[in-house]
Amino acid sequence: MNYGRLRPSDPGGSDRCDEPDAPNRRGSALRLVLLAILSLALFLATAASAAVLVFKLRQGGPQPGPKLSPKSAISRTCGLTRYPALCLDALAAFPDAEGASQQDLVHISFNVTLQRFSKALYVSSTIGHLQMEPRVRSAFDDCLELLDDAVDALRRSLNYVTPGGAKSASWSAQDVVTWLSAAMTNQDTCAEGFADVSGGVKQLMAERMRDLSELVSNCLAIFSATAGEDFDGVPIQNRRRRRLMGSSDGDGMPRWLRRKERRLLQMPVTAIQADVTVSKDGNGTCKTISEAIKKAPDYGTRRFIIYVRAGRYEEDNLKVGRKKTNVMFVGDGKSNTIISGGKSIFDNMTTFHTASFAATGAGFIARDITFENWAGPAKHQAVALRVGADHAVVYRCNIIGYQDTLYVHSNRQFFRECDIYGTVDFIFGNAAVVLQNCSLYARKPMPMQKNTITAQNRKDPNQNTGISIHACRILATSDLAASNGSFLSYLGRPWKLYSRTVYMMSYIGSHVHPRGWLEWNATFALDTLYYGEYMNYGPGGAIGQRVNWPGFRVITSPVEAGKFTVGQFIFGTSWLPSTGVAFLAGLTV
Repeated sequence: MNYGRLRPSDPGGSDRCDEPDAPNRRGSALRLVLLAILSLALFLATAASAAVLVFKLRQGGPQPGPKLSPKSAISRTCGLTRYPALCLDALAAFPDAEGASQQDLVHISFNVTLQRFSKALYVSSTIGHLQMEPRVRSAFDDCLELLDDAVDALRRSLNYVTPGGAKSASWSAQDVVTWLSAAMTNQDTCAEGFADVSGGVKQLMAERMRDLSELVSNCLAIFSATAGEDFDGVPIQNRRRRRLMGSSDGDGMPRWLRRKERRLLQMPVTAIQADVTVSKDGNGTCKTISEAIKKAPDYGTRRFIIYVRAGRYEEDNLKVGRKKTNVMFVGDGKSNTIISGGKSIFDNMTTFHTASFAATGAGFIARDITFENWAGPAKHQAVALRVGADHAVVYRCNIIGYQDTLYVHSNRQFFRECDIYGTVDFIFGNAAVVLQNCSLYARKPMPMQKNTITAQNRKDPNQNTGISIHACRILATSDLAASNGSFLSYLGRPWKLYSRTVYMMSYIGSHVHPRGWLEWNATFALDTLYYGEYMNYGPGGAIGQRVNWPGFRVITSPVEAGKFTVGQFIFGTSWLPSTGVAFLAGLTV
């Protein structure tokens, strides 16, 4: 049985932290009540924002954008979307939308979508008191977290397109596309959690989530089509160029970043002044990682450093949540500091829930640590590390598991000099992620299984997501190499319709099948996916016998390959310098 995802298991100096951390029913109930109150407050605030726009439209204030007749404006805008009927219904239901300009319709579509998500979160939180089987409870808890994160992403997106909205000067249209893509992925993950269960809770949640993904898809389509001109009147590409050229010192780092922070990823651990030190022997600030995470401030704007001394740490529900921003984990080396767990779908939980360690707080960084899930191949989906943090960096880390080792869930991520081990779909998710100078090790799977390195799940053509594997090494572990070809290994397979993965300038070992790629299910997604290879080498890098799918291409143009580099795919030159991690912005030095 497949739990949590529609994928087959076989492819073809602070105060000491001594507070108790045991969850209880009363605390969980209180959290649900608070979540419901906050969700309702946000829903009302969003409705108030909509009322302001209505007032603006009724006052006949200046409306930027092309002057179109009311009906043609809505028809033209909805004609850009994949779900035009839903778009027309949603916009037509908004008061005075027929008098709105095309740019106001972008604002309205965002507002309507945020209201729907806020209502879904609020109404969903009110059924938390119902009795649920453990597997259902796991899916329900996932949904509350995912919907909450989606609401936050939509709120920031709405602020960007709202004149005078509360937005950062550094935000760009690319940020909005990232946040909308993440919101859609969150809703998708929520729905998948209920895929293999039945009962009343599933039916209730399905009703609450109806049309949410399609509404975000419409927002993505409308915004992507109209965002060539920034909502502040500065062309996007010029604004980005101006920011990159005028906001850095001679070493390429932003002027506002202190030298100490720029060097954090290169400094020896003994030279780092940590905010919290975790040590199992009691000689640090905290004995457990979960206690250390609690010490990090909510929405921190400076780098908060958690130093985890050598040892093996196994704790339940280790997570750097969305509110814990700019948190950095530093270990004593990936052979010495080990964060492990053994949760799997066989523990009656979703794949999302199995992660030994998870991070969703923006600006998350980890270096010199091993993240491991030891559940083993027979337990199928069992995640070692899940990352949904925007602008996340994982540097010089081991990520070890079997099926579903690394869950690159959403937002923008960068992995550098990491060793990643697994079998089936062992790098999967829907982030915009670049893995650079990493070693990807296929392990010996169970009998009758095939190894697939990636399973990317881009669902919508307007999402800016995908997996880019650049200057890496695609290798086999010794036990797989010794099997003399008894197990087949592939570069990836398409989890969703617009799956997108590229391998560039990487060494590919002989264990990779000459066809390179594996079907998901017959002809599914073969003409809509984007799978590319550019200047790879090694015995498995030969392209003569590769698949002939419409969506597969041997990339010959450096311009096309360049779209999947750090500089262009995740716009890393605007945020990676602040982390201090080394990276190639383009194809080569």
